[in-house]
Amino acid sequence: MYEALIPPSIAAMALEHNESTDYYYEESEINGTHDYSQYEVVCVKEEVRNFAKVFLPAFFTIAFIIGVAGNSTVVAIYAYYKKQRTKTDVYILNLAVADLLLLFTLPFWAVNAVHGWVLGKIMCKVTSALYTVNFVSGMQFLACISLDRCWAVTKAPSHSGVGKPCRLICFCVWMAAILLSIPQLVFYTVNHKARCVPIFPYHLKTSLKAWIQMLEICIGFVIPFLIMGVCYFITARTLIKMPNIKKSRPLKVLLAVVLVFIATQLPYNIVKFCQAIDIIYSLITNCDMSKRMDVAIQITESIALFHSCLNPVLYVFMGSSFKNYIMKVAKKYGTWRRQRQNVEEIPFDSEVPTEPTSTFSI
Repeated sequence: MYEALIPPSIAAMALEHNESTDYYYEESEINGTHDYSQYEVVCVKEEVRNFAKVFLPAFFTIAFIIGVAGNSTVVAIYAYYKKQRTKTDVYILNLAVADLLLLFTLPFWAVNAVHGWVLGKIMCKVTSALYTVNFVSGMQFLACISLDRCWAVTKAPSHSGVGKPCRLICFCVWMAAILLSIPQLVFYTVNHKARCVPIFPYHLKTSLKAWIQMLEICIGFVIPFLIMGVCYFITARTLIKMPNIKKSRPLKVLLAVVLVFIATQLPYNIVKFCQAIDIIYSLITNCDMSKRMDVAIQITESIALFHSCLNPVLYVFMGSSFKNYIMKVAKKYGTWRRQRQNVEEIPFDSEVPTEPTSTFSI
C-alpha cells in the first residue's frame, strides 16, 4: 500500500491499510498467535508512488511560492503599518501566520515524496505536528472571521477595538489545534522504509486511527463550515434588507468565500470520511480501488492546502482599505527612491501626525 507520501494529517494513517500491518505497530508487539493469512494478498502500488513523486513536489512548489508571497504581505502590513486593528484584523493576522507555518512544512513533504524522510525521527514528529496545528487553526480562524463579520453587520458597530475576549479566542484556537496535534507528536516516527508515518499500538490501531480521523473532520471542517454557513447566511440576509447601500460587492465577496471553502475543503473531507469508515469496517478489498483512493487523497488534500494561498485574496486583498494601505506603502517607497532622503510618513490608522516610520518594499 502507498506509504504516506503526502502531508500527514490523514494519508499516513490510512493509505497502507491493505498492504502491510507493520505500518501500524512495532514488530516487537507481535505475539505468536498473530494471523499471518492477511499477508497472502499484497497490493503493489509503484504507480501511485511514481505519481506522487511528480505531482506533489510540483504542486507544493507552486503553493509555497504563491502562499508565502501573499501571506507574508498580509503579516507585514498588519504587523508594521496597520496600528489600530479590529477583531477581524487580529483573526486575519493569526490566519496568515497559521498559513505561513503550514506552507513552510511543504518543502519537507515534497522531499519526502521523492527521497523519503531524511531529517530523522524528531523532525518527523515536529513537522507532522506543525502541519496539523496550522491546518486546524486556519480553519478555526476562518470561523472566527465569519462570526465577527456577522456581529459587525447585525449589531451596532463598536469602537472598543481589540480586547481580552478576542485575545482569549485566539489563545483557545491555538491551544485546541495544539491538543489535536498530540497524536502526531506521540505516534509519528520514521519506519524501516524511511517514511514519516504513524505507528500505533496494535491493540488500539483501529479505534485510535478512526477516532483521530473523525475528530480532525469535525474540528477542521464540520464545525467551521457550520459556523461560516450560518453567519454568512445571516450577514447576506441583513445586507439585502439594508436600504441605500451598494450591496453587490459585499454579497459577491461572501459568496466567493463560501464557494471557495466548499470547493477546496469538501472533497478532501469526504475522502477522509470514506477512509475512516474503511479503517473501521475494511470495506476496500480491491487493489485498484485502493489505488484510486490513494490518488484521491493526494489530489484532494493538495487542493485543500491551496486554500491557504487563497486566503489573502479572499479576506484581505479584496478589501478596499487594505488595497489603500498597499498603494500608500508603494507610493511612499517610490517617493523614497526618488528623493533618497528621510520622509515623514502619514499613518494609516489616524490623521494625527506621528513619528516617522520605516518604508516597506513590496
